[in-house]
Amino acid sequence: MAEDYVNLTVNPCNMCMPMGVVNAFYGIKGAMTILHGSQGCSTYIRRHMATHYNEPIDIASSSLTEQGTVYGGEKNLIKGIENLIKLYNPEVIAIATTCLAETIGEDVARISKTFYETHDCPKVKLIPVPSPGYGGSQYEGYFRALRAIVENTEMNEEKNNKINIITSPISPADTRELKEILEAFKIDYILLPDIADNLDAPRQEKYSRLPYGGTSINDIALMAGAKATIELSTLIKEKYSAGKYLEDNFGVKNYRLNIPRGLRDTDELINLLQRITGREIPKKYKEQRGRYIDAMIDSHKYNAEARVVIYGEPDFVYSTARLCLEIGSMPVLLATGSKCQELKELLNEELKELSENLFAGEYKILDNTDFKNIEKYALELSANLMIGSSDGRRIEEEHGIPLVRMSFPIHDRIGGQRLMTLGYEGSIKLMDSITNSILEAKEKRYRKSIYDKFYKEEGKVMDKKSNIEFEFEAVQEETKISIEEKTKTHPCFSCGSAHKYARIHLPIAPKCNISCNYCLRKYDCPNESRPGVTTEILSPIEALEKYKYVKSKMDNLTVVGIAGPGDSLANFEQTKRTLQLIKNYDKDVTFCLSTNGLMLPFYANDLVELGVTHVTITINAVDPKIGAKVYKYVDYLGTKYIGEEAAEILLNNQLLGLKFLTSKGIVCKINIVMLKGINDGHIEEVVKKVKEYGATITNIMQLIPVKGSVFEEMPLVSNVELMNLRKKCGEHIEQMYHCKQCRADAIGTLENDQSIKFRNFSSKEEENIEKPALRFAVASKSGMLVDKHFGHVSEFYIYEYKDEIVSLIEKRKIDKYCNGVEECDDEEDKITKIMRAIEDCNGVLALRIGDMPLNKLKSKGIEVFITYERIEKAVKNAAKEVLIKNKEKEISNIKEEIV
Repeated sequence: MAEDYVNLTVNPCNMCMPMGVVNAFYGIKGAMTILHGSQGCSTYIRRHMATHYNEPIDIASSSLTEQGTVYGGEKNLIKGIENLIKLYNPEVIAIATTCLAETIGEDVARISKTFYETHDCPKVKLIPVPSPGYGGSQYEGYFRALRAIVENTEMNEEKNNKINIITSPISPADTRELKEILEAFKIDYILLPDIADNLDAPRQEKYSRLPYGGTSINDIALMAGAKATIELSTLIKEKYSAGKYLEDNFGVKNYRLNIPRGLRDTDELINLLQRITGREIPKKYKEQRGRYIDAMIDSHKYNAEARVVIYGEPDFVYSTARLCLEIGSMPVLLATGSKCQELKELLNEELKELSENLFAGEYKILDNTDFKNIEKYALELSANLMIGSSDGRRIEEEHGIPLVRMSFPIHDRIGGQRLMTLGYEGSIKLMDSITNSILEAKEKRYRKSIYDKFYKEEGKVMDKKSNIEFEFEAVQEETKISIEEKTKTHPCFSCGSAHKYARIHLPIAPKCNISCNYCLRKYDCPNESRPGVTTEILSPIEALEKYKYVKSKMDNLTVVGIAGPGDSLANFEQTKRTLQLIKNYDKDVTFCLSTNGLMLPFYANDLVELGVTHVTITINAVDPKIGAKVYKYVDYLGTKYIGEEAAEILLNNQLLGLKFLTSKGIVCKINIVMLKGINDGHIEEVVKKVKEYGATITNIMQLIPVKGSVFEEMPLVSNVELMNLRKKCGEHIEQMYHCKQCRADAIGTLENDQSIKFRNFSSKEEENIEKPALRFAVASKSGMLVDKHFGHVSEFYIYEYKDEIVSLIEKRKIDKYCNGVEECDDEEDKITKIMRAIEDCNGVLALRIGDMPLNKLKSKGIEVFITYERIEKAVKNAAKEVLIKNKEKEISNIKEEIV
C-alpha cells in the first residue's frame, strides 16, 4: 500500500465492482441496473459515468437503511424491482450487490427466484451479479457481469455461423471501430457488450428512459451455437471469462486475444478474422497499417524521449504498454489498482530489453496500488509523461508531468466517449497524442512559457525605449532611492566604497547547471583565492547564524552576497530560504547575488520580491558560435545541451532575465571573462548588447588558469590588453576596475579579506544526529483535509512526521471545547482536558481557532497552524517550520554559551 507499515490506500487507482457491472449492462438492450445497497452507491456511479460519457445515466437503488441492514434487505430489493418495472418496463434487470448487501449476506439469486414466484412478469429477465466493492475493482465487476449474463440466459444451442466478440472495457468510439472492422470482413457477429450507441447516443427528439441500443438477450442466447468466440482480454481470470464458460458448456471455441491496440495486437486480430472467414484482408486495413508504420517512423526520435507512466485497468495498461514498446517510448512505471500479478510476468522481458537499449535504467510494475505510490515512483523514475484517466491530474498539476487522458473516467475534459485507440487508426491517434505531448512539454518549458510568465501586463518589457523608461518610472520612488543608497555602500558596485564597506559571501549554493571550460569548483579549499572555491557549504540556518556572528564582529558589514560555489539559482530553495531568514533578522541589509543567468527567467520575479537589489550575471558571449567554445554543456530542466544549442539557450535566458530585472530597477553588473583567442575580440559586442538590455556596469576579468579545467593551459591576456579593452568598452558603459575575483566564502572589504577567521562555522556532526519524530493534532471532518474549527473537534487525527514521511498514528477522542458562540468563552475546564490529550504534540492544525485556546497552546509550547489543505501536505509544511524554529533556538543557545 501507499504508506510504509500502514494498511492504508491513499487516492485509489481503481473503482468498485458495481461500477463495472453498470458499465457492462449499458451494452445490453433494454437493460437497467438496480444496486442492492445504500443510495450513495448509485449516486457515486451515476456521477462518474455521466461526467465521462456526457449521457444521462439511470441506476436504481434498493435504498438499504439501518433497518434493512439489521433485519435483512429483501423487502427493499423487491420493492425496488417493482418500482423499476413500473417506471421503466425494462427487458433486463441486473441486480448488483454492494459492500453493504454482501456483508450482511444477502442472497440476491434466491431473492430473484422469490420475485419470479410472487410476481407475474415473464418478460423481464433478472440477472443477479454478486459485486461487493471489496471483492475487486470495476475491472472484475465488468467481467463478472458478462459472465453472469451468459450464465443466466437460456441458450439456444442450435449451430449458427455467428462469431461471438467479447470485449474488455473499451470506449463507445472503440466499439464502433471494432464493429466496422467486423463488418468489413462481412462477419455475422454478436458483440458483448455493445455500448456504441447507449453511452454515446445521437441527439433524439424524444428522450428514451431505456437504452435503445446494445445487444439483445435474444442475440445473446444464440452465442451457444456460434462458430467461435473471440475474447479481447488478456488478463481476466478464467472464472470471470464469458468465453471460457461458452467453451466449457457449449463447445464454442474461444480465442483469447489482446486488445487490438498497437501494430502487433491489431495484426493478430486482423489475421485471425482472415483465418476464420477465409476472406482477404480489406484493402483499407492494409493501407491503414502502412500509414501507422510510416507514422511510427516519423515520430520515433521524439517517442524515444518519453519516460511513461501508464495506469488504469489491467488490459488497458497491458495493451498501451505494448504500443509504447513498439514505438520506442519507455514505460518506466506500469500500475493498476486491480490485483494482477500476471502483468509483471507478461511484460518484464520486453521492458528489460527496451530499458537496456535506451539506457533508461530502472522501471516498476505495480498491481493493487494507489496514486500515492504512482506519484512516488513517477518522481523517483523521472517520468515525463502519464497515460491514463483524469484521476492522475493531481500529479500533473503538482509536478508538471503531462497527462494523456485515454481511459475511464475523464472528468475534466469533454469527449471521453469519443476517444478511439483501437485498430491501426486508433493506434495512430494514441501515438500522435503521446508524441505531441512530449513535444508540447518541450516547447512549454522554453520560450513561450518564460515569456508569458514574466512579460505580461505590468511586467511586460517592450523593445521600445519609451516603454522601458515608463516601467522605470513605475518603480516606487522610495525603492529607487533605497537602491541608490545601497549602491553607494556596495563595495563591488561603487569604487568609492570598496575600502570602506564589507561584504559577506555565504556559500550555500554548491550545485551548478552549466560547465564553463575555465571553471573548477572546490568545496574544501582553504588555499586558493578565486570564484568557485570555499572551505565549507552552509545550510540556510547556518548561513543566518554566520551572518549574525560576523555582523556582531564587523560594524561596516553592509552586503550579503551569494556567489556559489556553484550557481545561486541552481540552488534556488537554499538561496530563497537564506535570504528570507536574513531579511527577517536585518531589514536594512543589501542583498546581492551572482548567477550564470540560465534560470533567471524562472526566478527573476522572486528575487525582486525577496528584496535583492544587485545582481551580477556572467555573460561571456552574445554569439552562440563563440559561446559554444566557452561552455562544455548546459543542463537545462533536466536535459544536457552542448555546442551552439547550449550557448543559445543560455544566452536567451540571460538576456530575458537581465531585461526583466533592469525593468524592475534592479542594478545589474555583467561579468565577462576575457579568453585569449576565443572572446577577446568579441567582448565589445557583449558590452553593447548588455547595455541595450539595461545593465549598469560591466566587469571584464582576466582568466585565472585552474588546474583540471579545460582551459588550464590557455595563455593569459596581458594587463595592458585588459586595461585597453576596459577603456574601449568604457565608452559604452561604466567599467569596474577594482574587482578581486573573490572566493565564494569571502568576508570583509575587497582589500582585506578576513574569511579565514570565520571558517568551519557549520557543525560537522549534524548529519549523524538522528532527527526526532514530530507529532501533530489535526482537526478534520473528512480525514483528508484540515477543514474543521478547533473548537468543534470531538476527536483529533494524530499524525507523525519523521524523515520526511507523514504517518497517521491514531484518532483521539476529546470533549468539544466549543458547542456554540455563547458557551465558548467560559470553557476553561474543557481546554485543560484538550491540552492534556495533545500535550505530546508539537503542533495543532486547524481551519480556525479562537484567541484564548491559541494563547493557551502557545504557552505550552504547542505551535498552531491555521490552514485549509490536504493533511499530508499541511503536516509536512508545519513540520518544516517547527524544525527550523527548533534549529534556530538550538544554534542561538550555543552561541550564547560561547559568548
